[in-house]
Formats: sequence, structure tokens, C-alpha cells
Amino acid sequence: MTDPRTDDANGRTVDERRGDGDGDRTAPSASATSAEPLLRIEDLHKSYGAEEVLQGVSLEIDRGDVEVLVGPSGSGKSTLLRCLNRLTEIDSGRLYLGVTEVTAPDADPNEIRQQIGMVFQDINLFTHLTARENVTLGLRKVRGMDEAKARERADAELDRVGLADQADSYPAQLSGGQKQRVGIARALAMDPEVMLFDEPTSALDPELSNEVLAVMDELVAEGMTMVVVTHEMRFARGAATGITFLDDGQIVERGPPERLFENPDHERTARFFESIRHDHD
Repeated sequence: MTDPRTDDANGRTVDERRGDGDGDRTAPSASATSAEPLLRIEDLHKSYGAEEVLQGVSLEIDRGDVEVLVGPSGSGKSTLLRCLNRLTEIDSGRLYLGVTEVTAPDADPNEIRQQIGMVFQDINLFTHLTARENVTLGLRKVRGMDEAKARERADAELDRVGLADQADSYPAQLSGGQKQRVGIARALAMDPEVMLFDEPTSALDPELSNEVLAVMDELVAEGMTMVVVTHEMRFARGAATGITFLDDGQIVERGPPERLFENPDHERTARFFESIRHDHD
């Protein structure tokens, strides 16, 4: 397995991927030109009743970037992820995937979710389906792929996440880490341009968490564009190209991991990372 901290699929170090944008990137698809960010969030607002969960969030993420969202509970991180692929509808603002406005009235949410895959905290596998069937379901129902091709693709993605020998197993027969890896395979099978991860290891013990993080590390090495909500600071510090710190529904600070961890500009950011260091001592 390639170490994403030293190299990626294009021969770049992680520091080069954290650079100022002058280095080479994976060739963009038709949805984005090289001059545009792959994901663009403009003045996003979202409220639940009287509570404004997101207050004017704006963010740009380039192709191949790994953006980690951190912040205290209730800061809006998971809501932001769910807005990105329209599982949660925004109140105002705009979201773009390349040149396509995700929030346009005529945008098809099912099309958006194929291009922006999501891995959930609570896994969300169908318990009556095998691992393979969980992966083939979207391929057949959404993509219209025939059974044989869907099965072939599912087996390839399960092998990619180290579960080739568990294709016929039901979720109840799998560990938490294995179930989460099936969820990753399911999202990857749709050929997304971006992968969203919402606390994918929060319900797992350290050993099982490492299984999932190893798969995520491999995706980093392959150049997958990722937006990750996590408390796994080893992953954030080692694999992220950028870290965004949110508090009370607003972006307080954004920058490269080494700066936010060691020398943030804002006192609130410093207190957050100090509390994390204290919790891990």
C-alpha cells in the first residue's frame, strides 16, 4: 500500500499536494477546468428552526485536495457535508461541483450523489443484503448497470478495500470496520469525483478504526478528492492538504495542518487544538 505521506499516484509528496496550486494535478473531468476549484461553496446558510447551524460558510477545494473539517460538537461540520450532496437542503447560498451548480433548481440530487459520494458515521448498510448486494444496488437501480457488470464492479471495489473474501457475508457477520469498508466500496463503485466522510471511525475501537483509516490513506495516495469530518488527528495531520476549523456554524480559520496544529492565527483555534492534545495525553 502506498504511503500517502510520502507519495501519491502522481508521484507527488503530500507537501507538494499542500502547495500553492502551481504543481501538477490529476487531469480534470468535463465537470471542471484546471482554473476552477472542484468544489466551491458560496455563503451557505442552514437553520433548523431558530438555530442557525451554518452561517455564511464559503470554501473552495481543488481537485486532489484532502480537506479535513474539525471543530467542537455542534459546529456544523456534519451538516455542511450533508449539504454538499444535497442530503440536506440549504436555506441560501450556492454549491458548485466544477462548473455545475449543485443547488440549481433543475439539478438532479441523484446525479449529484453519484458524483459526490458519502460515507456515513452510522454506516447505513441494508442488513438483508450481502456486502456484494449492498454495493451492486446503486449500480443497478441508479446507474442501470446489468447484474453481471454490477457484480463484477462490486467485487472489484470490495477487493480494493480488502474485503474480497467477504462479498457473500451479511452485515451481521461483519465487524464494524468491515461494515464501514463496505460502505466505502459502495460509494466508490459510483465513480465519484469527491468522497465525503462523516466521522467514519467514531463508532469503532482503535484496531477497527485503523482498518478504515488504511483504506482512506490509500484513497489519498490515489489522488481522490476528499472532505473529511474526523477526530482522528493523526489522519488530519498526516494526510490532509488543508484543515478548516469551524465553530458556531462559521469558519474560524483555514490553513495547512502544520500551521493550524502548531501556530494558528486565532485564539479560539489554539484552544481547540490544545484541548485535543490534552485529551490525548
